Amino acid sequence: MDKQPAESKQQSELQAQYNTFKSTLQQLAQKIGELEGDCDEHRLVLETLKPLDPERKCFRMIGGVLVERTVKDVVPALETNAKGVQTVLDQFMADYKKTEDAMKKWQKENKVQIVQQ
Repeated sequence: MDKQPAESKQQSELQAQYNTFKSTLQQLAQKIGELEGDCDEHRLVLETLKPLDPERKCFRMIGGVLVERTVKDVVPALETNAKGVQTVLDQFMADYKKTEDAMKKWQKENKVQIVQQ
């Protein structure tokens, strides 16, 4: 009789751990998607600005305020931002892979099989 509640407790602990892994992976995937969108936007803007005259006026949104600048002022700042976003994206991708590997290892160690409904 005592065996049944212990099994059910262990099963609920495994379910909770699985849910934690899945939630973490979903959050990371969402953030990765957002950052990929940001990278694409930066790339698109840089591709548009680079062929233009460096002295040409352009506008940049900084903290909710539209600021007038020149192309030569904006391009280096955008390149720096793009590199920063890419670095963060790479870190999130590594975190996702690490979490995914940890989940697979956990599944193997605990002999957990996922049943799709």
